[in-house]
Amino acid sequence: MPETQSFLKDFPLLAQSRGDRGRIVYLDNGATTQKPESVVQSICHYYGGCNANPHRGAYALSVQATDIYEQARVRTAQFIKARRPEEIIFTKNATEALNLVAYSYGLTNIGEGDEILITIAEHHSNLVPWQFVARARGAALKYIYLEADGNLSAEDIETKITERTKLVAVTQVSNVLGLKNDVAGIIKKAHSVGAVVVVDGSQSVAHMAVDVAAMDADFFAFSGHKMLSPMGIGVLYGKYELLDKMPPFLRGGDMIEYVGEQEATWAELPMKFEAGTQNVGGAAGLTAAIDYLEKLTFEGIEAIEQDLLDYALPRLRELPFIKLYGCDSGQNNKTGIITFNVQDVHPHDVATILDSYGVAIRAGHHCAQPLMKYLGVNATCRASFYLYNTREDIDRWLAALGKVRGVMHLE
Repeated sequence: MPETQSFLKDFPLLAQSRGDRGRIVYLDNGATTQKPESVVQSICHYYGGCNANPHRGAYALSVQATDIYEQARVRTAQFIKARRPEEIIFTKNATEALNLVAYSYGLTNIGEGDEILITIAEHHSNLVPWQFVARARGAALKYIYLEADGNLSAEDIETKITERTKLVAVTQVSNVLGLKNDVAGIIKKAHSVGAVVVVDGSQSVAHMAVDVAAMDADFFAFSGHKMLSPMGIGVLYGKYELLDKMPPFLRGGDMIEYVGEQEATWAELPMKFEAGTQNVGGAAGLTAAIDYLEKLTFEGIEAIEQDLLDYALPRLRELPFIKLYGCDSGQNNKTGIITFNVQDVHPHDVATILDSYGVAIRAGHHCAQPLMKYLGVNATCRASFYLYNTREDIDRWLAALGKVRGVMHLE
């Protein structure tokens, strides 16, 4: 297993001392990850040395910007094992990518009486767009619920994917419970009835190897900022034959073939879905992030996260005031996310108190309000680990957690 401590030097923000608090303990990686120096430098290199509008200029800077942008597409296709670079559409984040599918595929191919099936554990970005499509097209929106341990109901998967199902939307890893879903099995079942499957990979691509061809995903979306790259760059993978038939999501410059006074025709893939000036700096950062991750290997990253889970969970279970969610012992599909509540203390108060000790966690509904309601809570706390976290971080988090109820005068 790689030495975690050696990674800290690669992350400028994490290496800084913050006065009496010391080095920040950053446990909000499910929301966004920190950026290694190589990613920061790639962005600086682009803006400082070759900034220009891609695809539109015959001069050297524009050609260089185009090369950077298109090489990012090639690297991304290789990273998730897409069959061809044209199946990679750059967006600003996973939310935009999922909305692209909803507007361009969903509104075109789903009709009255059809069914859309999603899981109760979806992030709002893979839930609200399907509510919209269902209302707009007169379709029924149905849900796969959970077993007692937080995993998707096998019975629901078996019985709710039917001949009326036209689209299934599922997260590969829950952003709340941190549990991996058997997306390949769901895809196989959905394809048997002719349905397409949209996979939200936002919580998976930074933590495990992804092969969209092997899983046979129809669409796969993720955000760069959750995998070490800058904010403002996201990815939609789609099978070429599906994307080719879909109408554009946005219309304007750079996505056209020909424009007349009354009509227009569209450029070939992937340009058809990339209207306007694109985020070349973000694409440069995404390439650098992929390079960084592949040097570490996902086996190494998973080993680090598993070690942190194995270190933290037994100690949390010893605390009588802690309620855990999706953390049953014996689970072998758990990623580095621990969701919990402190007895009699609101999650926002927990997060604020931990911050006073230099520990950053997430608190709230995590853009998953239907799941919160299903779990019987309004909000939870979430600690999410990544490759630069250490056992020392766990020690400081748990030490600060032990003081929360005292600060609230409950002990």
